[in-house]
Amino acid sequence: MDRTVVEKMLARAAAARREAYAPYSRYPVGAAVLAEGEIFAGCNVENVSFGLTMCAERVAVFSAVAAGKRRIKGIVLLADGSEPPVPCGACRQVLYEFNPEMWIVCADLQGNRRVYSLPELLPEPFAAFSAEAQTT
Repeated sequence: MDRTVVEKMLARAAAARREAYAPYSRYPVGAAVLAEGEIFAGCNVENVSFGLTMCAERVAVFSAVAAGKRRIKGIVLLADGSEPPVPCGACRQVLYEFNPEMWIVCADLQGNRRVYSLPELLPEPFAAFSAEAQTT
């Protein structure tokens, strides 16, 4: 994990966070993934029907996929809260699909950061097929 790249990812996540649509939770989140040397950002987009809400992590991953990138090396999350945010269970499973070993940097606006590996956050993923087979 390259510190310079993480800083660029944090900047992209911050910009995406400013575009978040979070009228219900009032908890805007920005995310950025590193996929095949490129950074793709996303923000959370809420809906009054909460199950239709999309987390920033998935928006960033789906942006990378839409650009033809499948190999995601890591993700950065940024939100303002009492501690750095961590991906929800659904996002953890989506992240697993594109790299079971990826690194995750969780940051808040006060400069606090926590670094995880995906296996730390998702020790027993649903894996009907290997993640590698899904990305080829």
